[in-house]
Amino acid sequence: MLAAAAALPEVEESTSYGTAALKVRGKLFARLREDGETLVVRVGDEREALVLAAPGTFFVTPHYEKYPWVLVRLGEIRTAELRDVLTAAWLLQAPKRLAAKLDSEARAQGDKKTGV
Repeated sequence: MLAAAAALPEVEESTSYGTAALKVRGKLFARLREDGETLVVRVGDEREALVLAAPGTFFVTPHYEKYPWVLVRLGEIRTAELRDVLTAAWLLQAPKRLAAKLDSEARAQGDKKTGV
């Protein structure tokens, strides 16, 4: 879980409800469920689309129906997709200035790759 979020600024390893969790400046954006095989990840409006597109990977239990979280089966998600989901969750919780820093760094990396 941490490896997929390693490139994100100021990610803190922590705990939430007794399990491993990731936070940015104290705000939770992902945590491991007790089963050790499912990740709970903060989401925005895309939750329904994620679940509909890949129900074997993303799902919601009745407990989370009214909250902005989606559950992710770690055994079913590719590393790159997990990185994208964690980045989106991080962006929802990170302060705006910190999120802008990540965006500018990503653009600079893209410029280096394209030679611009």
